[in-house]
Amino acid sequence: MRVIVTRPRAQADELARRIEALGHEVVLCPVTAIEPLGDEPVDPSGYDWLVVTSPNGANELARRLTAKPTHVAAIGPGTAATLRSHGIEPTLVPRVSTQEGLLADLPRPAGRVLFAGAEGARRVLVEELGADLLPLYRTVDLVPEELPSGDIVVLASASAARAWSRLGIGVPAISIGPQTTKAAHEAGIEVALEADPHDMEGLVEALRRLG
Repeated sequence: MRVIVTRPRAQADELARRIEALGHEVVLCPVTAIEPLGDEPVDPSGYDWLVVTSPNGANELARRLTAKPTHVAAIGPGTAATLRSHGIEPTLVPRVSTQEGLLADLPRPAGRVLFAGAEGARRVLVEELGADLLPLYRTVDLVPEELPSGDIVVLASASAARAWSRLGIGVPAISIGPQTTKAAHEAGIEVALEADPHDMEGLVEALRRLG
């Protein structure tokens, strides 16, 4: 089976290796790129919780932090692993890798919360916790010089789903989680399976189930 991987090129290697280990052919087709939003220092000292929702956010945050945060919540094991690679140990990794899952597991009262994420990120945490939102990066769409062909496409974010849909290639998708599935459906993409858990392990397991 030919599996199209749409992650940014710098982040695609591990997933591609895991897919190839299943005996599938990988077609790399990055449809998004990450653009940092500034270099200003991030001072976490006034916050009880610092929330990070993606590996991209974790990398940018680690680059700009001026001190060790009091508590860090990482949505998803991939985000947690990226933080650990920078010497930041998450206090909390919710059982469900969504903002709603974090709200369910976060101790209350949470105190002051800083949500460090992408420009245009969902505002669930901002609205529910009164969190401050710090955009660290934006996702920009890429258009490949040559359209890829494959049997299935792997979508690891809602932004990837929207960018992929603009290429007009009608192959079914494996989605990493509910928000990506929602974005895919809204864009007219057929979702064959949703990863469970909502991380790289879940994506690989979904491909294994497809055979």
